[in-house]
Amino acid sequence: MQLDENTVSKSSLVTYVEAFLASLLTLGSIAWATGMASVLGLSLYDEQFGAMMLAVALALAFVHMPFHRGQPRGPVPWYDWLACVAAFVATAYLAIQYSQLVDLVVLRPLDAVIAGCVIITLLLEALRRSTGNVLPILVIGFLIYALFAKFVPGQLQGRSTDWQKLSAYLTIDVNGMLGIPLKIGTTVVVTFIFFGNLLMVTGASNWFTELALTAMGRFRGGSAKIAVLASALFGSISGSAVANVVATGVVTIPMIKRSGYKPHQAAAIEAVASTGGQLMPPVMGASAFLMAEFLQISYAEVVLAALIPAIFYFLAIFIQTDLDAAKQGIVRVPEEEIPKLRSVVPGFYFILPFALLIVFLFVYNDSPELSALWAALLLVSLSLIFGYKGVRPSLNGLLKTFKTTGISVIEIVLITASAGLVIGVLAITGLGFNLTLALVTLGGGHLYLLLILSALLCVVLGMGLPTVGVYVLLATLVAPALVEVGVMPIAAHLFVMYFGMMSMITPPVAIAAYAAAGLANADPLKTGFESVRLGWSAYVVPFLFVLSPTLILQGELGDVTIAVLTAAIGIWLVSIAMVGYFLRPISGLIRLLFILSGLLSLVPANSFNGAQFTDIMGFGMGVVLIGREVLIHRAIKNT
Repeated sequence: MQLDENTVSKSSLVTYVEAFLASLLTLGSIAWATGMASVLGLSLYDEQFGAMMLAVALALAFVHMPFHRGQPRGPVPWYDWLACVAAFVATAYLAIQYSQLVDLVVLRPLDAVIAGCVIITLLLEALRRSTGNVLPILVIGFLIYALFAKFVPGQLQGRSTDWQKLSAYLTIDVNGMLGIPLKIGTTVVVTFIFFGNLLMVTGASNWFTELALTAMGRFRGGSAKIAVLASALFGSISGSAVANVVATGVVTIPMIKRSGYKPHQAAAIEAVASTGGQLMPPVMGASAFLMAEFLQISYAEVVLAALIPAIFYFLAIFIQTDLDAAKQGIVRVPEEEIPKLRSVVPGFYFILPFALLIVFLFVYNDSPELSALWAALLLVSLSLIFGYKGVRPSLNGLLKTFKTTGISVIEIVLITASAGLVIGVLAITGLGFNLTLALVTLGGGHLYLLLILSALLCVVLGMGLPTVGVYVLLATLVAPALVEVGVMPIAAHLFVMYFGMMSMITPPVAIAAYAAAGLANADPLKTGFESVRLGWSAYVVPFLFVLSPTLILQGELGDVTIAVLTAAIGIWLVSIAMVGYFLRPISGLIRLLFILSGLLSLVPANSFNGAQFTDIMGFGMGVVLIGREVLIHRAIKNT
């Protein structure tokens, strides 16, 4: 009996501490975004705020996450309590003493060195519990390189540093742990995930699913199209392709299977749509804000540049799911499962917070975090006034959102802090410059070869990592090499992000596809290859917008318009070939011709000299092929 009482006591303590720290993490971000520090007369560096948020996140990680990843959290053992306190004290100390320590890094002050060693060690352990072994091992590899960089042969040789300077530099300098990634992770990401959680509490997420069902349910393959639309909306905010798969897939995958799609197809549709949510503006899994900071351009520029490639991505999925439905004889969703429009109309006010978000971001050019909070405030106010289907969010449910948000962002805060360690190593050793030079040399100065090498490297480095970690890593390691050979910076960053995200659905480590396969009871490898087929455009379009930035809305209006229209035709033609069906099943040779005509149409007219003729050839071939299929279909129908 005594053991049971101790267990209950410990569990209660864990619950209270976890709720307090998680809520504090959310409230801290909100307070910083709303300028509460200035109101209270506090003059703080951004890095001090970031350090305090990291202190809370690290402490929360050791309370919330068990030693063995994936197991349920039981009573917190003594060593986790010790790690919790040590992580909080060491990081909070850096935050408090930051203004004195930041100018003394090169002198290796003992307190900074000790605090740095404690923080780095515990950060790596917390990261292992949160994300698995891949990212911590990668970071440790960079740390080892920093200590022995001068012994590395060839072009990757760099400046070595001693462990005392390294620990102090990485944890204090603005180019290290407390840099831009952590700043974005503890402000923008937290507030947007808070907004996303409020969408669930207020019923808005259910309304969007019902709206998608009403809009798409009456079309053939409507269940798949509903999943694509719902996952795209949720995925942009969620910040994780796998989290998106799990959150929406439990509803969408069974629905897709019931309508007649095979299990591996249902899983692939959800995986590809969830991954695409990370590429879809306006949030792009928080990568849009990081990209704006890295490139020192406005957030609006990033959103506009990312818009057309993302539309092409989902256009290809929609076309293929529609043609797959026709090929397999999959009909619409049963009428009784489709909500009546009159039952959906009362929830249209849920659109207003998104409209307000866009107005604050693009019209008033306000900060993303403050814009998200205004949208959240409007969402809660409207929900309390109108409710949805007679239900209004409870005060308890709204308050729990603070805890839920804090728990949700642990991983992102840890990843962004760890990404800062990698960036710090690149800066202190000169590896960033050397890696760029090595990639350019390996590519022989040839853009096409460098793009292929970079794409492969991005897929490999991105395997097993969450969205923010993928982007930050590739933006620092690979994108500079592309910029060095003349690629437009925004195109280079979108290129590496696309191929980094494609690692989520590309075998052998297609974690989003495998997560979806588990929900669908489907073969993982089969699901992975089906995902590659559905997501084919993301492997092609990035090469095109690097060669011609017209596809990211850079250039004259006429050139952009022509490039977008011809590329859309190309997406349609290649998607037909991928499915092997138009008005009827098509043969292998005709499919190859469809692929050829589609790829020729996809190439923007100003990609290279004479590229305008590829559009003409592709369009002409497409007209002939489509016309042929229409005539054959009519002939068959009339016989």
